Amino acid sequence: MGKLSYREKVKIYQARKMGIPYATIKMKFGINTSNAQYIVKLVDKHGLSILKKEGHNNYSIEFIQKAIDEVIKNKRSVLSVSIDLGLPSESILRKWVKDYKENSYNIVKRKKGRLTVKDIINETNKKPKETDEEKIKRLEQENKYLKAEIEYSKKVDALVQERKNRQQKKK
Repeated sequence: MGKLSYREKVKIYQARKMGIPYATIKMKFGINTSNAQYIVKLVDKHGLSILKKEGHNNYSIEFIQKAIDEVIKNKRSVLSVSIDLGLPSESILRKWVKDYKENSYNIVKRKKGRLTVKDIINETNKKPKETDEEKIKRLEQENKYLKAEIEYSKKVDALVQERKNRQQKKK
Protein backbone atom coordinates (compact mmCIF):
# COMPACT_ATOMS: atom_id res chain seq x y z
CA MET A 1 0.00 0.00 0.00
CA GLY A 2 1.18 3.54 -0.78
CA LYS A 3 0.96 6.58 1.46
CA LEU A 4 -1.91 6.70 3.88
CA SER A 5 -4.56 9.38 3.58
CA TYR A 6 -5.56 11.62 6.45
CA ARG A 7 -8.75 9.57 6.95
CA GLU A 8 -6.87 6.29 7.04
CA LYS A 9 -4.46 7.65 9.65
CA VAL A 10 -7.37 8.87 11.77
CA LYS A 11 -9.03 5.44 11.46
CA ILE A 12 -5.80 3.75 12.56
CA TYR A 13 -5.60 6.03 15.59
CA GLN A 14 -9.25 5.54 16.50
CA ALA A 15 -9.02 1.77 16.05
CA ARG A 16 -6.08 1.55 18.42
CA LYS A 17 -7.79 3.77 20.98
CA MET A 18 -10.78 1.40 20.86
CA GLY A 19 -8.41 -1.40 21.86
CA ILE A 20 -8.01 -3.09 18.50
CA PRO A 21 -4.63 -4.90 18.46
CA TYR A 22 -1.84 -3.68 16.19
CA ALA A 23 -1.82 -7.04 14.40
CA THR A 24 -5.41 -6.46 13.24
CA ILE A 25 -4.68 -2.86 12.25
CA LYS A 26 -1.63 -4.04 10.34
CA MET A 27 -3.67 -6.50 8.28
CA LYS A 28 -6.58 -4.13 7.70
CA PHE A 29 -4.48 -1.19 6.47
CA GLY A 30 -1.52 -3.11 5.03
CA ILE A 31 1.13 -1.27 7.04
CA ASN A 32 3.89 -2.25 9.45
CA THR A 33 3.06 -2.40 13.12
CA SER A 34 5.80 0.17 13.78
CA ASN A 35 4.13 2.64 11.38
CA ALA A 36 0.81 2.24 13.18
CA GLN A 37 2.52 2.71 16.55
CA TYR A 38 4.25 5.83 15.22
CA ILE A 39 0.91 7.34 14.10
CA VAL A 40 -0.63 6.68 17.52
CA LYS A 41 2.33 8.21 19.39
CA LEU A 42 2.39 11.21 17.05
CA VAL A 43 -1.31 11.94 17.55
CA ASP A 44 -1.05 11.40 21.32
CA LYS A 45 1.70 14.05 21.43
CA HIS A 46 0.42 16.62 18.89
CA GLY A 47 -3.27 15.90 18.29
CA LEU A 48 -5.08 14.90 15.10
CA SER A 49 -4.13 18.14 13.34
CA ILE A 50 -0.56 16.84 12.92
CA LEU A 51 -1.89 14.29 10.42
CA LYS A 52 -3.20 16.98 8.07
CA LYS A 53 0.27 17.90 6.84
CA GLU A 54 0.58 16.60 3.32
CA GLY A 55 3.02 16.86 0.48
CA HIS A 56 6.72 17.44 0.81
CA ASN A 57 7.85 19.64 3.62
CA ASN A 58 10.82 21.85 2.93
CA TYR A 59 12.80 21.75 6.17
CA SER A 60 15.44 24.39 6.81
CA ILE A 61 19.06 23.40 7.33
CA GLU A 62 18.83 24.78 10.88
CA PHE A 63 15.84 22.55 11.64
CA ILE A 64 17.61 19.50 10.21
CA GLN A 65 20.79 20.31 12.17
CA LYS A 66 18.80 20.69 15.40
CA ALA A 67 17.13 17.31 14.83
CA ILE A 68 20.43 15.57 14.06
CA ASP A 69 22.11 17.15 17.10
CA GLU A 70 19.35 15.82 19.34
CA VAL A 71 20.09 12.30 18.10
CA ILE A 72 23.89 12.42 17.96
CA LYS A 73 24.96 14.87 20.65
CA ASN A 74 22.12 14.44 23.13
CA LYS A 75 21.95 10.68 22.52
CA ARG A 76 18.18 10.60 22.05
CA SER A 77 16.45 7.98 19.96
CA VAL A 78 15.42 8.77 16.40
CA LEU A 79 11.87 7.75 17.30
CA SER A 80 11.50 10.15 20.25
CA VAL A 81 13.04 13.10 18.38
CA SER A 82 10.84 12.43 15.32
CA ILE A 83 7.72 12.40 17.46
CA ASP A 84 8.75 15.53 19.40
CA LEU A 85 9.37 17.42 16.15
CA GLY A 86 6.16 16.12 14.57
CA LEU A 87 7.84 14.56 11.54
CA PRO A 88 5.45 12.54 9.37
CA SER A 89 7.77 9.53 9.54
CA GLU A 90 10.65 8.35 11.66
CA SER A 91 12.51 7.35 8.50
CA ILE A 92 12.99 11.01 7.54
CA LEU A 93 15.22 11.69 10.53
CA ARG A 94 16.92 8.31 10.18
CA LYS A 95 17.91 9.29 6.60
CA TRP A 96 19.11 12.73 7.69
CA VAL A 97 21.39 11.19 10.33
CA LYS A 98 22.70 8.59 7.87
CA ASP A 99 23.40 11.22 5.19
CA TYR A 100 25.01 13.50 7.78
CA LYS A 101 27.47 10.79 8.82
CA GLU A 102 28.17 9.77 5.23
CA ASN A 103 28.93 13.40 4.27
CA SER A 104 31.64 13.86 6.93
CA TYR A 105 29.25 15.43 9.42
CA ASN A 106 27.97 18.08 7.01
CA ILE A 107 24.42 18.68 5.93
CA VAL A 108 24.06 18.54 2.17
CA LYS A 109 20.72 19.79 0.98
CA ARG A 110 19.91 18.71 -2.54
CA LYS A 111 17.62 20.49 -4.94
CA LYS A 112 14.47 18.67 -5.89
CA GLY A 113 13.96 17.59 -9.47
CA ARG A 114 16.42 16.74 -12.20
CA LEU A 115 19.92 18.10 -12.28
CA THR A 116 21.00 19.94 -15.37
CA VAL A 117 24.54 19.87 -16.73
CA LYS A 118 24.94 23.43 -15.45
CA ASP A 119 23.93 22.29 -11.92
CA ILE A 120 26.45 19.46 -12.02
CA ILE A 121 29.26 21.78 -13.17
CA ASN A 122 28.36 24.33 -10.49
CA GLU A 123 28.29 21.62 -7.81
CA THR A 124 31.75 20.34 -8.74
CA ASN A 125 33.24 23.85 -8.89
CA LYS A 126 31.58 25.05 -5.72
CA LYS A 127 33.91 25.26 -2.74
CA PRO A 128 32.48 25.51 0.75
CA LYS A 129 32.84 28.98 2.22
CA GLU A 130 33.85 27.88 5.68
CA THR A 131 35.99 30.10 7.87
CA ASP A 132 39.00 28.65 9.65
CA GLU A 133 37.24 29.01 13.00
CA GLU A 134 34.16 27.16 11.74
CA LYS A 135 36.32 24.44 10.24
CA ILE A 136 38.29 24.03 13.47
CA LYS A 137 35.08 23.90 15.50
CA ARG A 138 33.51 21.34 13.14
CA LEU A 139 36.65 19.19 13.15
CA GLU A 140 36.88 19.35 16.95
CA GLN A 141 33.25 18.21 17.22
CA GLU A 142 33.88 15.42 14.73
CA ASN A 143 37.04 14.41 16.60
CA LYS A 144 35.20 14.36 19.92
CA TYR A 145 32.44 12.22 18.44
CA LEU A 146 34.92 9.78 16.89
CA LYS A 147 36.87 9.48 20.15
CA ALA A 148 33.64 8.68 21.99
CA GLU A 149 32.79 6.12 19.33
CA ILE A 150 36.22 4.46 19.77
CA GLU A 151 35.84 4.41 23.56
CA TYR A 152 32.44 2.83 23.21
CA SER A 153 33.83 0.18 20.87
CA LYS A 154 36.65 -0.58 23.31
CA LYS A 155 34.19 -1.04 26.17
CA VAL A 156 31.99 -3.31 24.09
CA ASP A 157 35.03 -5.36 23.06
CA ALA A 158 36.12 -5.62 26.69
CA LEU A 159 32.67 -6.82 27.75
CA VAL A 160 32.58 -9.39 24.97
CA GLN A 161 36.05 -10.64 25.90
CA GLU A 162 35.07 -10.80 29.57
CA ARG A 163 32.00 -12.84 28.70
CA LYS A 164 34.10 -15.25 26.59
CA ASN A 165 36.58 -15.66 29.44
CA ARG A 166 33.76 -16.49 31.88
CA GLN A 167 32.34 -19.07 29.49
CA GLN A 168 35.76 -20.69 29.07
CA LYS A 169 36.21 -20.88 32.85
CA LYS A 170 32.82 -22.61 33.21
CA LYS A 171 33.91 -25.35 30.77
